[in-house]
Amino acid sequence: MKFTLSWLKDHLDTTASLDAITEALTDLGLEVEEVVNPAGRLAPFTLARVLHAEKHPDADKLRVCTVLTDDGEKQIVCGAPNARAGITVVLCKPGDYVPGLDVTLGIGKIRGVESHGMMASERELELSDEHDGIIELPSGEVGEKFVDWLAANRPGSVDPMIHIKITPNRPDALGVRGVARDLAARGLGTLKPLEVPAIAGKFASPIGVAIDADLKAKGCPHFAGRLIRGVTNGASPAWLQQRLKAIGLRPISALVDITNFFTYGLNRPLHVFDAAKVRGGLRIHAASGGEEFLALDGKTYSLRPGMMAISDAAGVESLAGIMGGEASGCTEATTEVFLESAWWDPITVAATGRALKINSDARYRFERGVDPAFTLPGLDLATQMILDLCGGEASEVVQDGAPLDMTRAYRLDPARLNRLVGMDIPEAVQRKTLESLGFTLNGDMASPPSWRPDVLGEADLVEEVARIASLTRLQGRPLPRSNTGMPRPILTALQVRERAARRTIAALGYNECVTYSFIDAEAARLFGGGSNAVRIENPISSEMTHMRPDLLPGLLRAAARNQARGFADLALFEVGPAFQGGEPGEQHLQAAGLLVGATAPRDPFASRRPVDVFDAKADAEAVLSALGAPARVQINRKVSSWWHPGRSGAIALGPTMLASFGEVHPRILQALGVKGPAVAFTIAVAAVPEPKVKTPTRPALTLSDLQAVDRDFAFVVDAKVEALTAVNAALGADKVLIDSVKVFDQFTGEKAEAQMGAGKKSIALTVRLQPRDKTLTDADIEAVSARIVEKVSKATGGTLRR
Repeated sequence: MKFTLSWLKDHLDTTASLDAITEALTDLGLEVEEVVNPAGRLAPFTLARVLHAEKHPDADKLRVCTVLTDDGEKQIVCGAPNARAGITVVLCKPGDYVPGLDVTLGIGKIRGVESHGMMASERELELSDEHDGIIELPSGEVGEKFVDWLAANRPGSVDPMIHIKITPNRPDALGVRGVARDLAARGLGTLKPLEVPAIAGKFASPIGVAIDADLKAKGCPHFAGRLIRGVTNGASPAWLQQRLKAIGLRPISALVDITNFFTYGLNRPLHVFDAAKVRGGLRIHAASGGEEFLALDGKTYSLRPGMMAISDAAGVESLAGIMGGEASGCTEATTEVFLESAWWDPITVAATGRALKINSDARYRFERGVDPAFTLPGLDLATQMILDLCGGEASEVVQDGAPLDMTRAYRLDPARLNRLVGMDIPEAVQRKTLESLGFTLNGDMASPPSWRPDVLGEADLVEEVARIASLTRLQGRPLPRSNTGMPRPILTALQVRERAARRTIAALGYNECVTYSFIDAEAARLFGGGSNAVRIENPISSEMTHMRPDLLPGLLRAAARNQARGFADLALFEVGPAFQGGEPGEQHLQAAGLLVGATAPRDPFASRRPVDVFDAKADAEAVLSALGAPARVQINRKVSSWWHPGRSGAIALGPTMLASFGEVHPRILQALGVKGPAVAFTIAVAAVPEPKVKTPTRPALTLSDLQAVDRDFAFVVDAKVEALTAVNAALGADKVLIDSVKVFDQFTGEKAEAQMGAGKKSIALTVRLQPRDKTLTDADIEAVSARIVEKVSKATGGTLRR
């Protein structure tokens, strides 16, 4: 929405500065996009007087002028034919930027004669296209600012243009008067009254109007117009042309310019038909489909069924609420016009405009909502301007239908408004604000004006009062505390764990991903999902049809995209929900990590190696430790089908599965386009048991002042026996005294079988004994060692290696 400052002042009596107005507009929700102030580019220029003008000694068409300026007499070489003594001119001094030439002046020599500046033409100052000579002013004093002279004598030339952004819910601000009303309510002036003339028709209109019954109920409840004969459709007056040019419109003719003036000035789109070209009356109807229509933009459109049209006996003459037709368009020869003013259904206008790809000022306004009560007043105001500028006489008004009844009321609760807004606004100020915006108040009920279709409830009343009062007045106030003392935690236990998991995995060197919860059906089936229970009813794409059963599909897809762009070594993680069903509650919080490629970049120390299952296991254990999982857990091979069957495992606490880790199955990697090796882990965050004693701090660190004792054991076991079986058995030998058990060696292969027998291997364990109350004696150590040997031998079927 564009308008000029003088146009605004036609409706607003104000002395506010341009800066104050633009600041207020943005604060009111009418965000200022741009301000074009001609005075800014003309500010350096001053007035001067030519004292002498002599012929250039070396050029017939040049004059060497002596010019009186505010800096004294200056010599200027000028080639304008009207350069002569005694005229008052506009002076551009050395150092001034001339916008029409896009140059910064300097002292120069023209044909050997020094010139100190220039005398400007209107085109050089971008005032008009006139460049036949330099500007001659009828008045003005030497040294006077040119912008001051223009403001006093040609104010339109320095009239600032303001461009504001209008949100879809504010159609009233698509007219200058609506903008002025908001500013008046803010206190930046007084809204001038709009006097609607009472125009008595001199004769009956020969053109009648009729709305089809089916359209009157919804599409066009009210259509009015009148014929004006004896008009002269010449050029519009200079002030009107200048105003339209300032907002980017091209003046066409007086009749067309008047309709554009009302479209922007009062948000009242109108249309004028050349009455001599109209055959019979005008019928407002829904198109049957297939009608051809040549519009004013020179394009032919084929109407679809249901589109609103205005037709005469010859066919479609106008596309209702969007654009008129070429056949009945006005020209310089037009002497009789039919002026139309109507209200059109916003949804139908929007649908028609989108279908035919027509954009127009009328469509832009009708699809957002035009004041239905202003149909007849707008017709009268436009009629009066046509009579004033084009002459002629008007007929009686012809109309069909009636304006929509927009009456509605909502309760104004001043106390609740103050609570919601957070400001103390007196009730009298609230009521005055609404009244200044056009609301009607009856007790505690407020009725919105007909030009505000966006006000649809009590919340909108609150918004209007707050908007006018300015939310910049809000002051930060701490909320009152419901309880004294230490504040209670605001995060749930699961939220705390989610944050801990995210921070721990990030600290391990992983990069966080945020992927969609929707994946394609093929990927979902690979990870045990893809059923109809988790199928999206209306997916946004064919690749997002199902809720994800696991976080790994999204991470693997991300890894494939990164590999395709040259990133081979990846460490990605995500924390989010996975879905095992489509009902509420059939989801669980999961933390997943993915390692692809190598553990480190290439270096001279051979530290680079492919990632393996133990990297994933170590990271999974670190995350579980951060979540508070017990240190002693069981590791088994009860894993899902997307894990490698021999290089994966599950971390459990009895029957409860805490995490899975290992290599991703090659079949999965191939299906998702990932180049291996790739190892991963997934953790069921909610499955980790909560501590029995909940404290806001960590438990105290327990240390012993007695020296620990390390003992090493080597067992000969079958090659298929897992080292973890031996570790768990050793830990169970004495749960109080044994602090840790670790594998420090494993002897396998042909040499091992040659020494220990076919199908055998050696597992070496180091066991740390940590006494708590007394130093261990040799007898104590031997007793525990014997129990360790007994437990491991029984669990593995092995023997102590001698």
